Amino acid sequence: MKPPDMNCVWAVAESKAGTLTQCLGVGKQLHPTPVVKLISRSRGLKKFFEPPLFRKKEERPELVISCGFRAEPAALEIKAAYGGKPLTVHLQRPRVEGYDLVFVSRHDWIDELSNRPNYHQMIGVPHQITGCRLAPLREAARRRYSPDERPVAAVFVGGSNGAYIYDENTHENIRRAIKQLANDGWRIVASVSRRSEDHTQRALFELTNESIAIWDRRSENPYLDYMAAADAFVIAKDSITMPCEALATGKPVYSLNLTPVPGPRLDKFERYHRDLSETLQLTRPFEGKIEPYDYKPLNETHRIASIIRSKLNSP
Repeated sequence: MKPPDMNCVWAVAESKAGTLTQCLGVGKQLHPTPVVKLISRSRGLKKFFEPPLFRKKEERPELVISCGFRAEPAALEIKAAYGGKPLTVHLQRPRVEGYDLVFVSRHDWIDELSNRPNYHQMIGVPHQITGCRLAPLREAARRRYSPDERPVAAVFVGGSNGAYIYDENTHENIRRAIKQLANDGWRIVASVSRRSEDHTQRALFELTNESIAIWDRRSENPYLDYMAAADAFVIAKDSITMPCEALATGKPVYSLNLTPVPGPRLDKFERYHRDLSETLQLTRPFEGKIEPYDYKPLNETHRIASIIRSKLNSP
């Protein structure tokens, strides 16, 4: 999408990578360099010594994109400070009213939102991964991680999150999956995330061999190179973002079971995975094998930006 003739876009989010990347993914579709406005999570006296989030003397943004509940009051404060002129967009079901456009993931959607014309459903969450971004990296990544041209499976895992726990049963399930794929002739590139605990890193690192590359968390994160090299993905179920990123490639994406923690948070994640697998038929549960299947690569970030652009261009 060609960015419109827009002077300024602000991305307002917490410092969490998962919320900021959503804002930037959409924002970069509309402007090459969105201005990042991070919400402070400081408390007590320290908070009073931090600079303000914005100053009215700054160039007025034409578009404010926010994500995360802590960003909601700030985004609407920005809108009010500039006379209500910036278009405000939120990438989550907000707790407050006042946004011009809201995009809500299908697994968080409720029926009454269907009667609100400024609310739109989205599959999963937006992000910054595109085929165009990965394509220039693929040749070098393949040479590095599959010099013998064997197929590459990228295995991505996270950390305990209230819906799932990374206990010994989870670790054993991950190890079993990696060993099975290696025995079937796959080369494996595996990575933990920012949320992963040290014992998860150690559990994976035990598997490192000629066919299995595990990120050591000390070198630069090879996530993009792993994605570029991959012919298929196996992703632990505690992530919402990583399956959406992998689905942008058009390659098979399999979800890996973890030890569940019963409760509302687990219900939310399971709704998300059922929607992707059963309703939309985009992903499949990992049951020991990776087989090719076809689907249209997911590009929600582009679609969301198109709706925003139409709103910006409307009278």
